[in-house]
Amino acid sequence: MSLIVENLTIDHGAIRAISNVSFTVPQGELAAIIGANGAGKTTLLRTLSGLKESESGSATWNGKSILGKRAEDLARSGIMHVSDGKSVIAELTVKENLALAGLWRKDKKDVVKATDEVVELFPILGQRMTQLAGSLSGGERQMLAISRALVARPKLLLLDEPSLGLAPLIVEQIFQTIKSLVTKMDLTVLLVEQNAMGALKIADEGVVLNLGSVVAADSAQNLLNDPAVRSAYLGF
Repeated sequence: MSLIVENLTIDHGAIRAISNVSFTVPQGELAAIIGANGAGKTTLLRTLSGLKESESGSATWNGKSILGKRAEDLARSGIMHVSDGKSVIAELTVKENLALAGLWRKDKKDVVKATDEVVELFPILGQRMTQLAGSLSGGERQMLAISRALVARPKLLLLDEPSLGLAPLIVEQIFQTIKSLVTKMDLTVLLVEQNAMGALKIADEGVVLNLGSVVAADSAQNLLNDPAVRSAYLGF
């Protein structure tokens, strides 16, 4: 079960946002897509999660095409997209937000188990169960967004900028949790990040995008050690 993207091209209005992008994420691995703002990272993720159409190319998960499918159908097949902390429903409590992810799941006992597991991952959510999601801090909202996806028991998790606007200490906590999920739950994760250093430190593989094209793809460690990549895209 791998995510295989081949020659994917996506337009954003009149702009070619993604041009002939190819990469593979093997099952149980974490791949980071990094690049500056405007590199096409979010457009790529939205296309893979059924929120945007592509122009050409292919993307398959477990051997089946995921392009042009409805987001809710992909979610039910085990592909969950976490846009950012704003994706939680502010008017609902933490508990109600988590419950939404289990509505369509038949195994209600496992929904309870999955909910207990995310509270173990993020204990602060256990203390906030009756609070409205809109009253949470940015970091807590991000934890809730990730937790809601996990209650659905995904196989492939698409994470869009989980570190955006968060304090460094919270970012570190969220990154380490994402890393542990890959191991504990045999999850495959595609992580889109502007925080290139933080993302590559927890990733197995890295793909560097610049203006919609892949300019480097290698193991995360090799990218971190590559002087050209470091000076051009990692800032040191």
